Amino acid sequence: MKRTGAGILLVAAALGVAAGFLLDQVLTSSGRATFTPAVTLPILLVMLGAVVVVLAVPIRQATRGSASKMVNPFRAVRVAMLAKAASIVGAAIGGVALGLLLFLVTRPVVPSIGSMATVIATAICGALLVAAALVAEHLCTIRKDDDDEHPGGDPGLEPRIHGH
Repeated sequence: MKRTGAGILLVAAALGVAAGFLLDQVLTSSGRATFTPAVTLPILLVMLGAVVVVLAVPIRQATRGSASKMVNPFRAVRVAMLAKAASIVGAAIGGVALGLLLFLVTRPVVPSIGSMATVIATAICGALLVAAALVAEHLCTIRKDDDDEHPGGDPGLEPRIHGH
């Protein structure tokens, strides 16, 4: 599995910015109020980041030899994939919040900071989720073994096919 690159995170954030800006544009052009995320969204983003890191710590301990039991490789892959998905979701949601904020600050009358607090908190917590998920993904990586250098393995152990 390849680690999450900056490119995919930037694309997710850019798509989120465009979606957030366009959402508020469509809402206001149809005479509705702008979209404001729920107060619980930033809290959930931080909680997700904490859960991902907590799930990754035992894997790190097992791969570094400080845990008493072996790590289940399937669990390690699942946590690594969860961390990868969480980083992309965090970038996208943070981007949406930045798009909403961009729409609000480009209006002739800029709303007060109090009315933009949830949008700002969502953008910050989206970035925190990205950071936590990238840390968790790093915790799930294993050291490179000497066996990884020789993908063919021991040639004496290869199965032989006998002809008739």
